[in-house]
Amino acid sequence: MNRKTHNSAYKFSIIIFTITLLFITANAASPPFLLVISKDDLVDAGDKSSSPPSFIDGGDKSSSSSTAEWDEFDDSDNKSEDELDPGSWRQIFEPDSISIPSKSENDVLYYSGLKKMVKAVSNGDYRLMEEATAEIEASAVNGYPHAQSTVGFLYGTGQLREKNGAKAFLYHQFASQAGNMQSKMALAYTYYRQQMHKEAVKLYAELAEAAVSSFLISKDPVIEPVRIHTGAEENKEALRKSRGEDDEDFQISEYQAQKGSAGAMYKIGIYYYFGLRGVRRDHVKALSWFLKAVEKGEPRSMELLGEIYARGAGVERNYTKALEWLTLASKQQHFSAYNGMGYLYVKGFGVEEKNYTKAKKYFEKAADNDEAGGHYNLGVLYLKGIGVEENINLALKYFITAANAGQPKAYYQLARMFQYGKGLKQNLPMATTLYKLVAERGPWSSLSRWALESYMKGDIGKAFLLYSRLAELGYEIAQSNAAWILDKFGERSMCMGESGFCTDSERHQRAHSLWWQASEQGNEHAALLIGDAYYYGRGTERDYDRAAEAYLHAKSQSNAQAIFNLGYMHEHGQGRPLDLHLAKRYYDQALEIDPAAKLPVTLALMSLYVRKNYANTILVDMIDALPGLFPKVEVWVDKVIMDEGNATILTLFVCLLTVLYLRERQRRHAVAAAGDLAIPQPNNNNDLPVAPI
Repeated sequence: MNRKTHNSAYKFSIIIFTITLLFITANAASPPFLLVISKDDLVDAGDKSSSPPSFIDGGDKSSSSSTAEWDEFDDSDNKSEDELDPGSWRQIFEPDSISIPSKSENDVLYYSGLKKMVKAVSNGDYRLMEEATAEIEASAVNGYPHAQSTVGFLYGTGQLREKNGAKAFLYHQFASQAGNMQSKMALAYTYYRQQMHKEAVKLYAELAEAAVSSFLISKDPVIEPVRIHTGAEENKEALRKSRGEDDEDFQISEYQAQKGSAGAMYKIGIYYYFGLRGVRRDHVKALSWFLKAVEKGEPRSMELLGEIYARGAGVERNYTKALEWLTLASKQQHFSAYNGMGYLYVKGFGVEEKNYTKAKKYFEKAADNDEAGGHYNLGVLYLKGIGVEENINLALKYFITAANAGQPKAYYQLARMFQYGKGLKQNLPMATTLYKLVAERGPWSSLSRWALESYMKGDIGKAFLLYSRLAELGYEIAQSNAAWILDKFGERSMCMGESGFCTDSERHQRAHSLWWQASEQGNEHAALLIGDAYYYGRGTERDYDRAAEAYLHAKSQSNAQAIFNLGYMHEHGQGRPLDLHLAKRYYDQALEIDPAAKLPVTLALMSLYVRKNYANTILVDMIDALPGLFPKVEVWVDKVIMDEGNATILTLFVCLLTVLYLRERQRRHAVAAAGDLAIPQPNNNNDLPVAPI
């Protein structure tokens, strides 16, 4: 698909009148997820049939006694991200941040091939890519699950082999059964697309549980994947923020930290702890900077130190020290620290014994200060009856409040309630959607961070590879980012096809597929681009009917550009019935949704007026002839008018069109006057014309 910065139908309105200044900006991002529970979703208190014997333990009667225990953070939180995401590409992108155990022959072969594959797409070395895939495939043949997962990715995307969805599914199935979490994500997304919710919900539930195990105890920072485009342009604002240009970049912060700035020390600690601003995650360095910041009087570091000691991140786990730091943080008005303190009392870690009363008190303090984690933790207490009487409705209330505040663990609990019909009517599609939201925050989401780092460093090939991998796992932002790179950078994307670098056709088809998947997940701009692809025949055969379907899909999301395009298609009878009245309704609706469409809509309405009132004239002929000149005029509009914003040229063309219109009107009036001799002429300038008898 040829990724242009302006929408197709708007371009036609530009060409028809040869002038424009404004376009409706598509909202490329998916709408924020807001959970709303209706009365119809609630289970009748007297209806016991909808609840399985043991909700918390997935229906296992033998373990129902464990429901009285706090199992939100069980032993799984002792696992590192590499244990939660085996076969991760972290060894390639963060080799210094992990301890690499002794490797088997298959390990060596797999990671050698993976390293070569990453290098090949960075350097555009096709031969090295062949060598890399051969090594990975050899390891897969030996039954190594992580290599099988990568081979599934290669078949699914058609890299150095014919694209084959069946083979991709089979390889992911083998890898998934052997514990590869990324293959489980790929399979879950496949089932999700096919609306096979019974299969999808099982996989997403397992993945979401692993993701929850990797979350923080006190406060879960939401680090969203960055959309590198706004639909029409590079997302410069988000990229600038990611680089740190909106405050102080890493080098300046590091310099200030070395000079003794407590705030800069805290900031550097954050960079290392979460792996931000292109810095590799390093918990040991984070701990060092946080300790230095506290010594300089920076209270924000206290909570993170409590988190670090509680989780044993870069240091030996010490719950006593964790409680000390969290207590100090809470005294400095860092209310999220109360969540960590409550957790320690529920588990009995770092304290003399478990104390549910104190735990509840701390969670309430957090909730009273609008901490989503406090609402969530109270929900867990009431859901499981820990230190309080079990109250499903109250638990549900707390979970919804936490979820709408962005707490991912609340999504997880609500998903379980929908899955098993506990407090909410069983709803597998909703459970699947909520589990997916949580699962996409798991350790494998690091691929997005590495992709963004690569993009910002100008390594487009590496960024495209990583986004393509994430796209296969069902991440909408990765799908649109990968498609945008293909359209924006073309050959520079280092896209690998079946027998070498991607041909133009392969790039168009792959971009089209990615945009289509993104549109299925609510990306309205993706639907617009699909409509453009069918309208112009970019990467596919021209098909006005399918173009209209895509625009209708975007229209359902109240997208003004799509509505405008549908009006244009009705005006010209392309893929929609010729209907000037309906075209006007669409144009008016586009303006109602987005006031920025005032100029293009005004021009389109002028076109309708000319077409209706001056049929079979030179003006209509001019309008109808311009689409044939579209490619040349499009380039001229982009380069001369859009880029330079040449007001003089705009004014001249407005004047030219006005003169043409007035001359045509004068000609018609002259013809009418010559053909009607019965009309008397006025005697002087003050007389009005006399109507014919």
